[in-house]
Amino acid sequence: MTRLTGSALRVTVFIGENDTWHHKPLYTEIVHRAHAAGLAGASVFRGIEGFGASSLIHTSRLLSLSEDLPVAIVIVDTEERVRAFLPQLDELVGEGLVILDDCEVIRYVGRAEDSGETGAKGKRSL
Repeated sequence: MTRLTGSALRVTVFIGENDTWHHKPLYTEIVHRAHAAGLAGASVFRGIEGFGASSLIHTSRLLSLSEDLPVAIVIVDTEERVRAFLPQLDELVGEGLVILDDCEVIRYVGRAEDSGETGAKGKRSL
């Protein structure tokens, strides 16, 4: 089980929903590579509206012509691990924005893998 507390680094990658890597969604490739690199975690968030360097507004509103909604991939781990992963992002992200933020991890707990027991508030026991 990965344990992470204290100082950490957050990398956020902003790309378009339709961006691809070898005919697969780019966000999927980033998440899978982060997992393979042993990073603590990665999440993908789909935006409902936004614009980037092209200044073209992408929106989920019904009458909009744009369907390429913004996507943010957030990865948090130690600074050393995140910085070691950056060359892969450099390879993958041709258009988009990659930012780094210092952060502090207060609590990072995974699900119990082999225990079906639940503790307080219906959460699995650790």
